[in-house]
Amino acid sequence: MERVGPSTTVKYECLLFDMDDTLYPMSLGLNSACRKNIEEFMLTHLNIDECEVPSMCLDLYREHGTTMAGLKALGYKFDDDEFHALVHGTLPYHALKPDLVLRNILLSMPQRKIIFTNADKAHAAQVLSRMCLEDCFEGVICFETLNTNPVEEPQSMKYCSINETNDINTRIICKPALESFQAAAIIANIDPNKTIFFDDSIRNIATGKAAGFHTVIVGRSSLVAGADHALRSIHNMREALPELWECEGEEYTEQMMIHSAAVETVVKA
Repeated sequence: MERVGPSTTVKYECLLFDMDDTLYPMSLGLNSACRKNIEEFMLTHLNIDECEVPSMCLDLYREHGTTMAGLKALGYKFDDDEFHALVHGTLPYHALKPDLVLRNILLSMPQRKIIFTNADKAHAAQVLSRMCLEDCFEGVICFETLNTNPVEEPQSMKYCSINETNDINTRIICKPALESFQAAAIIANIDPNKTIFFDDSIRNIATGKAAGFHTVIVGRSSLVAGADHALRSIHNMREALPELWECEGEEYTEQMMIHSAAVETVVKA
C-alpha cells in the first residue's frame, strides 16, 4: 500500500489500539448487531417509544460517545453489567476467526501494546480470544477501567478495574471525551508524545491528537482531521509504519522494561 502521512524520527514507546472495527473490519457485522441489540434494550427495558428508538440511539451515540453514556446522562437507570450482557450476549462472535497475520505483526513489534476500548471487559476478552490475540497485549483499558473511582496514579492493568463498584447513576467516561484519553495515559503510565493511537473513529482520532498522541486512522486510505497516518487495514502496519521496527538497542529495551512495570499480562478468558 502507499504510505500516507509524514515520516517521523520519534522513538515510540507504546502503541494504543482501539479494538472493535480496528483490529477486525466493520464488514464482519458486529457493529450493526450491537446497534440492533442496544435498540432492543431501549425498547424492552427502558420502555422508550419504538418510533423514537433508532434516531435516539444514533443521536445519543453522536453526542455522548456511546448510546449507553447518553442514556445515563438523560437519567435512565439500569445496571451496567446487565446492559453489556444483553447488548453483547448475542453478537455474531463466530464471525471472528484467528488472525495469525495480525498476531505475528503484533508480536514482532518491540513497543508496549495496549487495548483502549469503550467496551466492557467480557466483550474485550471474547474478541481477543477468538482472534488469538489475547497474549499480544499487556493490558486492556475498557469500560470498567474508566468508570470507577478517579484515577490518581498508574494502576496494575490486566482487564483493569480500579474497584468493583457499579453505580447506576455514575456519569460514564468514554472515548471520544478528552478525559478518557487523559485517564488512559495515567493508568497505562504512558507518554502521549511517545505513543501511537490506532482507531477507526474520526472523532476519536481528533481527540487523541488533541491529547498529544500520534494518531493512525484505520480502515481508510486517506488522512482525516487529526490523523498522522492512514491505514486501509490494520494488516498494513509494517508497510506504512516501518519505523516501528527500528529500535535503538539496549537503551530502548531497558526503557520499555521500566515503563511496562505498571502493566500486567492480560487475563485470559
